[in-house]
Amino acid sequence: MSVNLLDFDANALAGFCVEIGEKPFRARQLLRWIHRSGEADFAGMSDLAKGLRDKLSATAVIEPPQVISDHAAADGTRKWLLSVGAGNGIETVFIPETSRGTLCVSSQVGCALACTFCSTGRQGFNRNLTVAEIIGQLWWANKALAGTSNGEPIVELEGIPDGQKGVYPPNHPNIQNRSRAVTNVVMMGMGEPLANFENVVTALDLMLDDNAYGLSRRRVTVSTSGLVPAMDRLRERCPVALAVSLHAPNDVLRDELVPINKKYPIKELLAACQRYLQSAPRDFITFEYVMLDGVNDSLGHAHELVQLVRDTPCKFNLIPFNPFPNSGYRRSSPEAVRRFRDVLMEAGLVTTVRKTRGDDIAAACGQLAGKVHDKTRRTSRGIVEVAR
Repeated sequence: MSVNLLDFDANALAGFCVEIGEKPFRARQLLRWIHRSGEADFAGMSDLAKGLRDKLSATAVIEPPQVISDHAAADGTRKWLLSVGAGNGIETVFIPETSRGTLCVSSQVGCALACTFCSTGRQGFNRNLTVAEIIGQLWWANKALAGTSNGEPIVELEGIPDGQKGVYPPNHPNIQNRSRAVTNVVMMGMGEPLANFENVVTALDLMLDDNAYGLSRRRVTVSTSGLVPAMDRLRERCPVALAVSLHAPNDVLRDELVPINKKYPIKELLAACQRYLQSAPRDFITFEYVMLDGVNDSLGHAHELVQLVRDTPCKFNLIPFNPFPNSGYRRSSPEAVRRFRDVLMEAGLVTTVRKTRGDDIAAACGQLAGKVHDKTRRTSRGIVEVAR
C-alpha cells in the first residue's frame, strides 16, 4: 500500500528514504519539491535520479484532500470545501489583506467541545484529521493562489537559496520566483487543534521547516478553547503564537458557553497561559471574545474581564457573532461592542474588533460546518481525547 508523503515531517521522510534504500538527505530534496514547489508528480522532480523516482512512484503518493467547491466572497475571502472521505468535508478559508494573506486551517471533522455559539460545535464530532489532511490545506492553498499576492498577480525574483548556482526550470524548488500569497496560518478552522495534538504539531513542524513553508513561529497561531495539559505540551514541543477562546469573564458564564471550562476552569487556564508565555514567540496571549447580545457584552462583563486578566500579558480580539440557523444568539450592536472595547482600552489592554470577513459565503468565524455524517460520538470519544 502506498504511503502519503504529505503525512511525513523531515525526520519521518528521512526514515522513509532509508527504508527504500536511499540516503537521508534525499528527504530535504523531497520536502522542497512537495511543499515549496507543490509538486505532486514524482516524474516532475527533475533533479532526482530516475531510479529514485521509480521507487517513489511504486511506494508513495502525494495526495492532499480533494476540492469539492471553491467560493469567493465579495471582499476577496475564499473558502474551499475539501473532501476527506466517507462523505465528510472540511473547510479552509483564505483571508487576503494589504500586508498579509492568512489561511484559516481546520484540524478535525466537526468538533467535540460543543461551544454553544459555534456552528461547527453544533455539528458534532467525527474524527481527527491526518497530517496530510491538515498540511494538505496549506499545500492546496499555495497551489490555488500561485502567482498571486493577496489575490493580485505578482512577478518577483528572490534568487537561488543556499548559494546554489545553475539553470533550473521555473517550478524547481531551488528557485523562489514568486511570493506566496499565504504568509500567516491560524489553526482556527473546524475543530479543536489541541485535541488532535500529534497530527497538528507534525503539521506545524512542516509549516516552520525552511525546506517546506518556512513560516516564522510568530506567523503561525494555534487557537484553543483551553485544554490545559495540551497547552503545556505545546509550550514544550512547538511553541507558536497562542490564541485562547475566552468568551466570558467568569466560570458560571463560561461553563455555559464553553463547556470544557467545567474541566479546566478559568483560574487553571490563566495559569497555563502564564506558563506558555515563558516559551512563546510573542510576549502576550491573544484572548478571543465573541460578542453575544445580552449574554456577555455588558459593561459589567468588561470591567470583570479587566480584573480577571490584570496579571496576564494579553491582547483582546473582540469578534462580532456570526449568526447561523437556530443558534439562539444575536450579534451585539456596534455601540455595545464599542463601549465594551473602550472599557478594555481605558484599562490599558490592547483591543481590536475583528472585521467580519466572508460571511456572505459562510466563511466567517464560527460559521464553518463542512459535512459531518456521524454526529453521535461527541461525548463518547471526543471529550475523552481532549482531556488527556
